[in-house]
This record gives sequence, structure tokens and C-alpha cells, in this order.
Amino acid sequence: MTATRRLTAILAADVAGYSRLMGADEEGTHERLKAHLAHLIDPKIKEHRGRTVKNTGDGMLVEFPSVINAVRCAAEVQRGISCHSASRP
Repeated sequence: MTATRRLTAILAADVAGYSRLMGADEEGTHERLKAHLAHLIDPKIKEHRGRTVKNTGDGMLVEFPSVINAVRCAAEVQRGISCHSASRP
């Protein structure tokens, strides 16, 4: 039996300062994270042909078919969150 091999890229991400944010506003932090996942992160993962392998609450591992897809997804998510959060402390 021959092993099937494929190239893949793994994106590991988590929310910086999540424990601090939860300590300051648990309910609001959780709601903002859910909104980011639903409206930005999950759609970008799908758009770039990614597959969430593991979700750890404030972190995730996502598999992509190429490094380019993973980097583009990560950059677009960071830009989207940065723009959305610019007015927040």
C-alpha cells in the first residue's frame, strides 16, 4: 500500500490578550468573538479554501491547500478585525 501525500499549509491563530479581555468584559468579548467568526473569519476561511481542523475557543488551526491561500486569509482577517476594532479601546 502506497501512502498518499499532499502539500498543505496550517494556519495557527489565537486572540491576543483574550484572558485580559474576558476579565474586563466576559460577555462582550464572547459576543465580539462570535461576530468576528460569523461575519469575517469563517467566510474568509471558506473563500480561501480552508478547513478548520480545531477550534479552541479563542484559537484555531486551519488547513489550506497552499501557503498563498493561508497567508491571504490571515492578512485579510487581520485587516478586517483591525478596521472593525479601530474605534474600540
